[in-house]
Amino acid sequence: MQCKATPRGSGRAFAGTRLACEVFLLPPRTRRATIPAMPSEPYSETIRVPAAVRFPVELEPPEGFRPEDPASWPRIDGRLEWVGGRLLYMPPCGVVQQGVSVSAVGILDRWLDEHPEFFVGGNEAGLILGKDVRGAEAAVWRRDAVDPRTTGYVRVPPILVIEVAGREEGETELWKKARWYLGHGVAAVWLALPKTLEVVVVTAAGETRHATGDRLPPHPALPGLEPPVERFFRQLG
Repeated sequence: MQCKATPRGSGRAFAGTRLACEVFLLPPRTRRATIPAMPSEPYSETIRVPAAVRFPVELEPPEGFRPEDPASWPRIDGRLEWVGGRLLYMPPCGVVQQGVSVSAVGILDRWLDEHPEFFVGGNEAGLILGKDVRGAEAAVWRRDAVDPRTTGYVRVPPILVIEVAGREEGETELWKKARWYLGHGVAAVWLALPKTLEVVVVTAAGETRHATGDRLPPHPALPGLEPPVERFFRQLG
């Protein structure tokens, strides 16, 4: 998991490798993009892929990479997760996803004013659950479950995770991710869908869909957290 960065130039660069929107993609599972061990300086190898490439793209972990150590992760423009023994790359978020993500964190921050017994994480909040490392748009824990002084990833499942659909991850992909979260101890997942201006609430009991004009149903572990759906999409109007 790596925090987002701003893309530069006509393609997206990571660790000296630039993705251009043309030419060809190597057959799956035969070769993987390679990145140098950090803190190596970038170099100018170029790999070109089609604009229609489907993300996430698997990267070869750099020498010395340890998923549990944030300092060993490559510094790239984009987002990384370690899932199922694979280092997965996603490009930086587009403007719609950015706007909705900020609104989601803002909702939690305002709620936190009245509920200091909780801890809110954002900006690709790093989670180690099982052997995997994920980055959530936002997440909520009990404050006594998190040490805010640590520089590592949180190893305790959050009560709530929020994910926002974007160019590379639509509702289908986020629904699969939600099931993964539930299988690793997360109580509830909110999926914000900018295309339809809806939020899907996923729990072990099932899922419910909520449109503008609705409020999200409260979860018993998160008192008073029942925001209006339109708050997620306030910057899109």
